[in-house]
Amino acid sequence: MGCPTLPAEQCEDRRSDWYQLIRGKAQVSPAVASNFTWDPPSSGPGHWELYEQDFVRAKDELGLSGMRLSLEWSRIFPNATDGLEGAQLAAAANADAIARYHAMFASLKAKGITPLVTLNHYTLPVWIHDGLACHQNLSTCTNRGWLDKERLHREIAKYAGFVAKEFGGEVDLWATLNEPFAVVIPGYLQPGKDRVNPPAVSLKFEEARTVAIAMIEGHARMYDAVKQNDLADADGNGKAAEIGIVYPIAPALPKNPESALDKRGAENVFYLNNQLFLDGVINGTMDANIDGKPDGPPRDDLVGRCDWLGINYYSRAKVVGTEAPSFPQFSVLSTFDPFSLELWDDTPQGIFDAITWAKGRYGKPIYITETGTDAAPDAERTASWLVRYLAMTQKAIHAGADVRGFFFWSLLDNYEWNHGMAMKFGLYAIGTDAQKTRTPRSAVNAYQQITKVKDLPAALKKQYGAE
Repeated sequence: MGCPTLPAEQCEDRRSDWYQLIRGKAQVSPAVASNFTWDPPSSGPGHWELYEQDFVRAKDELGLSGMRLSLEWSRIFPNATDGLEGAQLAAAANADAIARYHAMFASLKAKGITPLVTLNHYTLPVWIHDGLACHQNLSTCTNRGWLDKERLHREIAKYAGFVAKEFGGEVDLWATLNEPFAVVIPGYLQPGKDRVNPPAVSLKFEEARTVAIAMIEGHARMYDAVKQNDLADADGNGKAAEIGIVYPIAPALPKNPESALDKRGAENVFYLNNQLFLDGVINGTMDANIDGKPDGPPRDDLVGRCDWLGINYYSRAKVVGTEAPSFPQFSVLSTFDPFSLELWDDTPQGIFDAITWAKGRYGKPIYITETGTDAAPDAERTASWLVRYLAMTQKAIHAGADVRGFFFWSLLDNYEWNHGMAMKFGLYAIGTDAQKTRTPRSAVNAYQQITKVKDLPAALKKQYGAE
């Protein structure tokens, strides 16, 4: 299945917009290209091939009871699914990819590891989003991804329903989208050193607004499709499918706590980065003109479609407010220029604040779906981050938050988008040898101590200065 009439490399190029972008260096504008390491995809950790040994490490060395992983839409449907339903849709699916995912889930089940599966982790198939053509000319490209929201909604719901039926007997915990604003901002507003996402165009405000709304609505369409098609209770808890979304909550603080402008700017940034999207997904209230006020009552086609919230936590934003609006297209942003998202702002209080805010506003069960840090500057950073941020998560639980899981980012050094393999998030370092050797960092020992007693030992708290 897939692209049987094409050479392998050409078939690969037809898979995802991200793969297409990383293979299309000559067609990427110099300003955007300068943000890439241009590591080839083959330099990645090779988990697709080596998943069994990775799952063994996860269980036997780390003692994990849960693992987060994502399905790749373009692996399952490398060719367009427009107009296909039922048997025709099943025939269009890549049988090899389906078999591999089944093998992965069977391996996890045999080890007693519960999967939390993300349906869409940024990437889109090239047949629905031509990232290179849209990068070169957004107004003339044809396959426009989330900008063609009716088509995107139809096809992504079809994909979600298909995989929910196919894997429902193995998966109960589903996430629709991962970090949707990591598509909106570096895709349509400000691609830069921190992140680039196809189509990697700048200051396209109306398009960014359209994509954000389309992703809120797309979550609901995926939720409905999974609920309708996953009718099997994989873990025996009486629930066939529990569906959430994964979102990076970043507290926003005024740069100067005494400045009224900075305070207002911080409120605006927090609203835009966190509340606007989650209010739509969880409460069903839309703010399409982004003025800080709901357009109307909760929409029937959105409300009630989120069973849990996944929080990715990495940093806080510090905001400097200004009198003049920086981006008059978005009136709520009247005071926020300039602001800095201080990546790796190492303040564990931030994850406590993110959890307690989400608990108070939405009242949903919470999973910490990602938190971690780049170990490249200092190998001990990973263990320190794990212990201190887990301690603050425990504090939030003791304060009444319903936190049901904590997934550290990540098991392995991963291919970190435009950074390639330059950033080292893994509990296990990935070697550059042909075997892609996995070498444990010091955090593995800390993780083992935690899972052994299913608690955070006092000795680890003392060692890393955790509260």
